[in-house]
Amino acid sequence: MLKQKTLGIVGGGQLGRMLAEAAGPLGIKTIVLDPTPHSPAGQVADKQIVGDFTDAKQIKKLAAETDYITFEIESVNAEVLQDLKKKGSKVNPSPTQLKIIQDKYLQKKLFQKNNIATAPFMAVKTANYIAGAAKKFGYPLLLKARHQAYDGRGNAIIKKQSDISRALEKLHHRELYVEKFVPFVKEIATQAARTTNGTIYLFPLVETIQKNNICHIVKAPAEIKKSVARSAVQLATKVAKILKGAGVFGIELFLTRDEKVIVNEIAPRVHNSGHHTIESCSVSQFEQHVRLVTGLKQKKIIHHTPAVMINILGNRSGKAMPKNITKAANENGVFIHLYGKKETKPERKMGHITALASTPKKALQKARRAHTLIHI
Repeated sequence: MLKQKTLGIVGGGQLGRMLAEAAGPLGIKTIVLDPTPHSPAGQVADKQIVGDFTDAKQIKKLAAETDYITFEIESVNAEVLQDLKKKGSKVNPSPTQLKIIQDKYLQKKLFQKNNIATAPFMAVKTANYIAGAAKKFGYPLLLKARHQAYDGRGNAIIKKQSDISRALEKLHHRELYVEKFVPFVKEIATQAARTTNGTIYLFPLVETIQKNNICHIVKAPAEIKKSVARSAVQLATKVAKILKGAGVFGIELFLTRDEKVIVNEIAPRVHNSGHHTIESCSVSQFEQHVRLVTGLKQKKIIHHTPAVMINILGNRSGKAMPKNITKAANENGVFIHLYGKKETKPERKMGHITALASTPKKALQKARRAHTLIHI
């Protein structure tokens, strides 16, 4: 009898939870590493190692107990993963690629090197640097932290020169860069499934709608012109081809007023914009990722039903007390996913709703009805 394979997941949040849920039916055991006891992923995995995802000792412990390693969060110790890979551990996506993506400025440099359309940018250190960028790009500008920036927490918009000091104060003691502001009309995303030999398959293009810089609604498929869709697919494929290692990568795009598509940023992992794939596609982004990083055969991606996903965000601080979940899920084609987080706080991702229907418009109506019922 063949020994059951084990996948190590660095990070125990909701993405790790859904990876672990996808691994079980494939016969893959999972062990997660996360500092929070009974983390969302730890609740459904075969085992949790309680430890920080930057702790070299704990990451090495995870590697010793597993056959494959992946990660669900960028803020992991890429150097340790690089060393483990050099010594023979099967780590995917590439830790070297992760190290580049962890630094958003280096991400932009990667796009620039490979002639991939993105917003103009430059590194900055002081107010004088930012003023110089404003002369070059004009206002408004986006000041961004190079590391540990997500859900808008590492961004500051500069509309005029007097905003510079406030923006620097918000992001003090961090390495920074600026981007020219792009007046986009839609945000589009896809997930690229990449095999070890570099073959690329894309999940459907979706439209993402942000609220306070946090993904709020995802519509699948994106309602865009066929010509725009072709451009987006070509650009996303070009991005995926320059990446390294196997797995699913999130690719975020902007559609500009003149119907051009440019890259915003990439994530070396499964992505919030792909949660709908659990119900709307022939294979979810999570199952596909597990298959890719453990060497299983990739499944064909078929988007069979229009879908809308809405994130369930906390609106208070305190103990999580989910209410009306069964009632919200009672409508046909509505699916509720809770992440098992014990504490809620404003804008914390506590779960998501996916609704299926014959059109994205009808799916949005269903998802919104369910969303109004839920309290957490």
